Amino acid sequence: MTSELRSAETPSRVELVIGGMTCASCAGRVERKLNKLDGVSAEVNYATEKAAVSYAGAVRPEQLIEQVEAAGYTARLPESKPAGEEGPGDRSLRARLLGAAALSVPVIALAMLPVLRFPSWEWVSLVLATPVVLWAAWPFHRAALVNLRHGAATMDTLISMGTLAAFAWSLYALLFGTAHIYLEVAAGVTTFILAGRYFEARSKRRAGAALRALLELGAREVAVLRDGAERRIPTGELVVGDEFVVRPGEKVATDGLVVDGSSAVDASMLTGESVPVEVRAGDSVVGATVNAGGRLIVRATRVGADTQLAHMARLVEQAQSGKAAVQRLADRISAVFVPVVIALALGTLAVWLATGGSATEAFTAAVAVLIIACPCALGLATPTALLVGTGRGAQLGILIKGPEVLESTRVVDTVVLDKTGTVTTGRMALVDVHPAEGETATRVLRLAGALENASEHPIAQAIARGARERAGELGEVAEFGVVEGVGVRGVVDGQSVLVGRAALLVEAGLRIPAELDAARQAAQQQGRTAVLVGWAGQARAVLAVADTVKPDSAEAVARLRELGLTPILLTGDNETVARAVAAEVGVDRVIAEVLPKDKVDVVSRLQAEGAVVAMVGDGINDAAALATADLGLAMGTGTDVAIEAGDLTLVRGDLRAAAQAIRLSRRTLRTIKGNLFWAFAYNTAALPLAAAGLLSPMIAGAAMALSSVFVVSNSLRLRRAP
Repeated sequence: MTSELRSAETPSRVELVIGGMTCASCAGRVERKLNKLDGVSAEVNYATEKAAVSYAGAVRPEQLIEQVEAAGYTARLPESKPAGEEGPGDRSLRARLLGAAALSVPVIALAMLPVLRFPSWEWVSLVLATPVVLWAAWPFHRAALVNLRHGAATMDTLISMGTLAAFAWSLYALLFGTAHIYLEVAAGVTTFILAGRYFEARSKRRAGAALRALLELGAREVAVLRDGAERRIPTGELVVGDEFVVRPGEKVATDGLVVDGSSAVDASMLTGESVPVEVRAGDSVVGATVNAGGRLIVRATRVGADTQLAHMARLVEQAQSGKAAVQRLADRISAVFVPVVIALALGTLAVWLATGGSATEAFTAAVAVLIIACPCALGLATPTALLVGTGRGAQLGILIKGPEVLESTRVVDTVVLDKTGTVTTGRMALVDVHPAEGETATRVLRLAGALENASEHPIAQAIARGARERAGELGEVAEFGVVEGVGVRGVVDGQSVLVGRAALLVEAGLRIPAELDAARQAAQQQGRTAVLVGWAGQARAVLAVADTVKPDSAEAVARLRELGLTPILLTGDNETVARAVAAEVGVDRVIAEVLPKDKVDVVSRLQAEGAVVAMVGDGINDAAALATADLGLAMGTGTDVAIEAGDLTLVRGDLRAAAQAIRLSRRTLRTIKGNLFWAFAYNTAALPLAAAGLLSPMIAGAAMALSSVFVVSNSLRLRRAP
């Protein structure tokens, strides 16, 4: 009974910061150790040095930490740390690198350049190399001992065995004078690998800079209004319902609703959209955006971990902690790679000796095999590319939920576009004015706009907004009245005016001229709502109102086509409206008059026909279709339900970001595969050379370190992705 209750519990989730990992094998070992606990599912990321752990039942975070420590590593719950700050481990690594480099240079020079040698130079080399091998390389030896105690082997085992073997052989040769010394190998390999580790650590910090920058966007302090007074407090002390002041140039402290004032808000740092958004009382604002205009008073609606900024950061970090299928394969290979390499090194030693090779040649080849085969590049291939790719996406206003999403983008061939709110603005607007002969558009708009401004109907408000933009200030209305279902009437500037359907004007005895009736019918054929304006016995104009197409939608569709995708417009609107919108943006196939509940069926039908479907939507009614599609892209301007259902979130609500997101995802996946290919190819090509004695241990150490640097540097190219 107890186990049944536990299985029904919702798993808890915690993130642990793991210390002491030095390669992908370490990450795999920690992951396996955590997953041995009942009810625990863990993914350990070597690049971020974190473990994402889901657990249920009686498991506690303390047990998870104990399990990691039992494996020979450290674990703790995360705590805040300023972006870019070096930890003690970074400083220790740099100190060891600098010390090793200073001592290794003369050792290598004496070994390589006979002209520099002097009597007893070998003993001087020993004195210089000893602290390099025993102190600078101590992290490798310590990790090797910890792993040995637990019956495991990692790349540190290879490095430790290689450097200690070279040092021990050299000491033996010096004492007994029987062979060539390899102190330059022991010191040089240690220095090269420390350099690789140091630059790898720096590159990993740079790879995660976008996420840290995202977390740093929020305001530190806020001017809150409490008890009728304004006082500054830390943003973390805000509570839902607090009203706070945002002056020009200040950041909005948290998500909220404008209760007073109007301004333009710059959301570029959060959404990537460069055009400021006008806001006034009743409009929503998002924390971390910048007030570019007037003074605002905002009521907090979400604070702390509930804000959009915090949600974005969680999505980005969760994506960075996951693993793509290609990386899971690499992890499985890395888990058995080290023992195989040790066996190969021993085999190389035995074959050289058995075939008549000298002990020096046999030893050199065996050490080179040990050093060249370290699989650290394999472990970095996916996580560094994910770090940079998802971080770059966050900068562009694109949130990628996980590495499996990247694999989906590669095979998508069809993109279904929801119309309202995705291709169109989702907001009615005045799009055309047809005045009767002898009338001016300005006069018509001034009278009709003033009358409609008194109504709360969406079409009326669209006309009022359009009239204000085109004709300036609107007149005063008297004797206003609503004629249910057909329009409104009232007196403006002493003139009795009617605005509404043709039936309203006909019933009132107003004549509709032929050219206006033709304009009305033409507007309706284009899928627009036609509104007539009349006074003094006849209709004076036709106003066309419609849900307008976003200015970037046509360009977005063209970009999707360039990516090899077939666009389909999906809407609940009638066929006429849908085809008009589709023609305007360049979509050939239209599926119209679809009920919200039937959108899933449309996606499923397309999949049954063999299409791999991406769905772009923004509303609650799109959520199920987004989840059903092979790839769901949710507009960030839409509902929370839609955003949760999507695989990718387009924060700024720009349809062009859909093409940008797919392009970035595909490029990130290509980078991952390129990293893995070169990591595998490097080991495959280098191992036979090392075993054949064609690769010195010191060159092998430099090449191994450079392979990791190459993988990380290749991933960093994504920071400039379009």
